[in-house]
Amino acid sequence: MNGRLIAIGDIHGCHQEFSDLLARLALTKEDRLILLGDLVNRGPDSCKVIDLAREHGALALLGNHELRLLKYHRNADKRFVKDGDLETFEKLRADDWTYLEAMSLTFEEPELNTVFVHGGFLPGEPWQKQPAEVVTRIQVIDREGRPAKRADQPDAPPWADFWSGPPMVVYGHTPRPEIYKLKWSLGIDTGCVLGGYLTAYELPERRFTQVKARQRYWP
Repeated sequence: MNGRLIAIGDIHGCHQEFSDLLARLALTKEDRLILLGDLVNRGPDSCKVIDLAREHGALALLGNHELRLLKYHRNADKRFVKDGDLETFEKLRADDWTYLEAMSLTFEEPELNTVFVHGGFLPGEPWQKQPAEVVTRIQVIDREGRPAKRADQPDAPPWADFWSGPPMVVYGHTPRPEIYKLKWSLGIDTGCVLGGYLTAYELPERRFTQVKARQRYWP
């Protein structure tokens, strides 16, 4: 594998921090950039984030925030949208919708035995067959073994605690103050939009690069 494979956690419209992080990473033509979803919403400028992603040829994965916007874009059903979605919705341009429509659910790098995804996977089932509703939204596992949101089940354990691999899974979606590293999984959403850090993970070196948020943008 020539160059680095670099994954970046949830950006959520924090275009200045994204730009700062890209400058620190000093990308070369051989490097590949993977954005782990939730490029949009909550932060200052979702469109500028998409512009930077496009400019650097980033492969962006589908996050739950993009999924909601796309559903609303397709059928205008307001049941799918949450606070802040419509503000982003009205600003997105035709090229942005094309970019969102092209987002993949997962990206696999067999050479590194690693899969990248926004939310994660339900352990015990083939990861390749899990639907968007699961892989973009899962945070914890409830008592019945079903995927759930951390906010709905605050005492439930993270899905990653049960993921025994292979493959190694690199994911975002669940913001934490620090990187969540286990043997077979790596959570790199360190809450930039909440005033935390924007985190990049570089392979094959397994190196982390972080920039501190300039401020807390949400809520």
